[in-house]
Amino acid sequence: MSRIDDTKDFIPVRIAVLTVSDTRSMAEDRSGDTLVARLTEAGHRLAHRDIVQDERDRIAARLRDWIADPEVDVILTTGGTGLTGRDVTVEAHRDVYEKEIEAFGTVFTIVSMQKIGTSAVQSRACGGVAGGTYLFALPGSPGACKDAWDEILKWQFDYRHRPCNFVEIMPRLDEHLRRK
Repeated sequence: MSRIDDTKDFIPVRIAVLTVSDTRSMAEDRSGDTLVARLTEAGHRLAHRDIVQDERDRIAARLRDWIADPEVDVILTTGGTGLTGRDVTVEAHRDVYEKEIEAFGTVFTIVSMQKIGTSAVQSRACGGVAGGTYLFALPGSPGACKDAWDEILKWQFDYRHRPCNFVEIMPRLDEHLRRK
């Protein structure tokens, strides 16, 4: 549901997109393409885009690199959120989170249930914050990326969305790291 306050100005955020896959190349990355198209259509900026193999340490290292980059406000990963042995994206995310956004996974499941029914139970989509950067792990299908963006993230990354949104609290995400 859109609750946009047209009296406020839109504030673009800088978003990095990371695809987690052992098999995809950039030319075959439909999920990454979906996220890039949607975030740029919404007025945000693509900060980085890459593909990394399904290796927990590699995923976490890339997340840490982008968290340390002052030109990245948000990291969206796609792939590796399922239940198989190679699905380690969620564990890599949790290796770097300072705080988890538990409700993101719950809301994503609710959205998914409306689209794919009980198959939604197989996703472990999650979100969190680290170093003043938002991180979200999304499933590897274009449909799931569309659902996450269109139904949740598009609104939470719009400063005009009411009653609240992620953008308005960005300046305070790392306040615990500053000197007092």
